Amino acid sequence: MHHRLLFAAVLAGLACAAPAQTPITVPNDPYFANLQPLPAPAPAGLVLQRGDRLAICGDSITEQKMYSRIMETYLTVCVPELKVTVRQYGWSGETAPGFLARMTNDCLRFKPAIATTCYGMNDHGYGPYKPEIGERYCKASRAIVEAFKGHGCRVILGSPGCVSHKDAALNLNLCTLRNLDIELAAAEKVGFADVFWPMLTAEFTAHERYATNYWIAGGDGIHPGWAGHLVMAYAFLKACGLDGDLGTITVDWPAGKAEAAGGHKVLAMKNGAVTIESRRYPFCATGATNLQESIRSGMTLVPFNRELNRLTLMVKNSPAAGCTVTWGPAYRSYTAAELARGVNLADDFEVNPFSEAFRKVDEAVAAKQSYETHQIKALFHGPEFQLDPGAVVALTEKVRTPLAKKIQAAFVPVTHTLQLAPR
Repeated sequence: MHHRLLFAAVLAGLACAAPAQTPITVPNDPYFANLQPLPAPAPAGLVLQRGDRLAICGDSITEQKMYSRIMETYLTVCVPELKVTVRQYGWSGETAPGFLARMTNDCLRFKPAIATTCYGMNDHGYGPYKPEIGERYCKASRAIVEAFKGHGCRVILGSPGCVSHKDAALNLNLCTLRNLDIELAAAEKVGFADVFWPMLTAEFTAHERYATNYWIAGGDGIHPGWAGHLVMAYAFLKACGLDGDLGTITVDWPAGKAEAAGGHKVLAMKNGAVTIESRRYPFCATGATNLQESIRSGMTLVPFNRELNRLTLMVKNSPAAGCTVTWGPAYRSYTAAELARGVNLADDFEVNPFSEAFRKVDEAVAAKQSYETHQIKALFHGPEFQLDPGAVVALTEKVRTPLAKKIQAAFVPVTHTLQLAPR
């Protein structure tokens, strides 16, 4: 079927179902003239459920273990009450048909409750779009979705990402696959994560703001650096329906009292110093804001902190001139109006009292995901597995299980102090 007919079917289906949609903003630049991105469906509330086993599936971009690591660390420390566990299944060079062929052996045996997919980069063939590309991709993607659903697993179908901004024909191809993913997600009644459009427009923003050699899709135009992977993680976490509220600390300045909500507890307040115990972390990232290898840079290109990473400080009736807030090694001054509205500590304090604890959790996540690649790619497809699959699964799980436990062991309560003083 020609892709224009497929698009017409998409629009008709969307009109009938009338789901919530994420608005599409097209930059005012000739580069985008031939792209016709369809509106992306938005999640209807929280998609994740308590105790979910999440499978993150994709090609070499997933095997980089960067957006998957951001996602797992985020789910561990930012929404610990959900108790979501994660496995990543990235495989370099893979297409949707390739994953379909191995998903029973590698993924379904672990009974995922929810899965994200991110294919299309290799499926698009690195050339102009042809109808057979879309047909082959859609056939395999539909079979993947139906296989997951048949095993009681919910699905968030991710679009492919983009390639370097200069490759207009390739991005038109990838945008076409993105639009076909929207059709498939609507038809199969599964979630959709728009990876392509946020990445492409983030690169456009980076070219305007930082440098024309800032490639959101990485130096090779395909494999993103940390900034690009932050954008990818943003797309998938948004598709999970997470609201980004990580808690609020409210200070009543004249009364000298404070309270906290959302996984935080005020232990004491004296002379403007509020001591808090937190069982939920903000997502912590450092690095230059103008470099494609920086997570912090990616946070400037999409509203990650505003929409997914809000640890709010509110001060009622603060001194007329406002307050200086010291948190860990850094301080920042705010007006009384800003404090009354609430300020986002996670956005404003790059290094903060959570940074070291966050690092330990993130490193434990990295170690576990690194083993998962070895477990699946080397051991589940090696000669020993062919002789005795059950034994290989059992032995490798004995290695992986302690790595998973180290993540939870690293996630400990953090006691910290916010020092407020009149400006």
